[in-house]
Amino acid sequence: QVQLVESGGGLVQAGGSLRLSCAVSGRSSSDHVMAWFRQAPGKEREFVAGIGWSGGNTGYADPVKGRFTTSRDNAKNTVYLQMNSLKPEDTAVYYCAARRTGAIDYSFLAASYDYWGQGTQVTVSS
Repeated sequence: QVQLVESGGGLVQAGGSLRLSCAVSGRSSSDHVMAWFRQAPGKEREFVAGIGWSGGNTGYADPVKGRFTTSRDNAKNTVYLQMNSLKPEDTAVYYCAARRTGAIDYSFLAASYDYWGQGTQVTVSS
């Protein structure tokens, strides 16, 4: 069983930065394609960024391209989301997700992920 624990959320002013971390336990993080999703109140959960096994393959949703960067350190079993130039519309609960062992690439669909963290709140004030 894979456990994911996010950290690093908080309150920040518009234009500021935060770095989220997702600690993976139960299996090596290198076994899993990973992604970040977010969910704002009253909205559906949406894809933010995805990253392949080695970290060489990444993808981003249009609203965050050029501002967010995802990376991974498999030696530390941790995945990161660096968020710069934050906007009030980035306010949401951010979730880390992992696909089952053997999945080849990240997916934009939340239903493609088998393991989820509990989420961490990010609030951006204007």
